[in-house]
Amino acid sequence: MKKLMLIGKTGSGKTTLYQRLASRNLKYEKTQAIEFHNHIIDTPGEYLENRRYYSALQVTSTGADVVALVLDCKDKSSSYPPGFASMFNKPTVGIISKIDLIGNDDDYHRAEKSLRLSGIDQIFKISSLNNQGVENLIKFLQSVE
Repeated sequence: MKKLMLIGKTGSGKTTLYQRLASRNLKYEKTQAIEFHNHIIDTPGEYLENRRYYSALQVTSTGADVVALVLDCKDKSSSYPPGFASMFNKPTVGIISKIDLIGNDDDYHRAEKSLRLSGIDQIFKISSLNNQGVENLIKFLQSVE
């Protein structure tokens, strides 16, 4: 499987997704610093929330094969600036997380629009708690060249 770097706001579901992909027990853990695991780089939400850390995200991405912008389906704010994905010289995908919480299609469409404005073409819908959509992401990571 290719190495995946997860970027997203605090509470967006990055660490829970990492735990699911690594077949670990799901439990809330606040990521305090960039964490390097076998096939996953987990970044703190503060690195997206504070522009001064964007260069750290860019430099860290050199150790990944794929960058994923994670967005909680219920997040009504626009986390990613337009064109944000273009700063990475890697395949960059979007992940709409916590889809088990989607109340209506507006939640999904808002999240999808935000990711598309950031420069994302390929989007995965995932619920780490229910393991929904995770297999599609794994297949993608196994197929990336």
